[in-house]
Amino acid sequence: MPKRGYHHGNLRQALVDAALSLITEKGPTGFTLSEAAKSAGVTPAAVYRHFDGREQLIIECALQGHAIFGDLMEYAYRNGQPSALAAFGATGRAYLAFARKYPGHYMAMFESGLSRHATPELSRAVGRSRGILEMAAEALSQHIPADRRPPATMFSSHIWAMSHGVVELFARGNPGGNAPFPPEDLLEAGIGIYLRGLGLIEPDS
Repeated sequence: MPKRGYHHGNLRQALVDAALSLITEKGPTGFTLSEAAKSAGVTPAAVYRHFDGREQLIIECALQGHAIFGDLMEYAYRNGQPSALAAFGATGRAYLAFARKYPGHYMAMFESGLSRHATPELSRAVGRSRGILEMAAEALSQHIPADRRPPATMFSSHIWAMSHGVVELFARGNPGGNAPFPPEDLLEAGIGIYLRGLGLIEPDS
């Protein structure tokens, strides 16, 4: 049987796909380059034609993930209109949907310990993903007086941290299997509490 990477002329992507499967199964630090090579159907030495080491392979997984994630978040934000609140909520749901559909990418992006500045390309990709959530936070907080308005970066980071926590605790494996409530409901309720604290939505009557 011909080795898949060479036969199809796409060894680089074959290695990325293999790494994504291994990351999903074992976590971003739980696999070796030899395992990725074996899964891709090539020798370990062939990996170094495209990647200097495991970290560079994980960076490529993260880069591809951020491209998908950025597109998804942007689509959710643009189509969550007409209100800033609806658009903001749509980005939260998109975050959970991405984590479920692309677990290998998600873990490479957010759980591998990579610095966002590991490469210029990764820094730009992370900046785009964060920028969409910051844009949503900026639009939603325009009515808060300037002296009480949190920076959009802080606002969006709080929501990002909340979203990540819901993914980690309640959306792994069988969706909602470990959660007392559906993950989407937990995130929506948490965001609601946060937004009420900022005076952006009315308290429950």
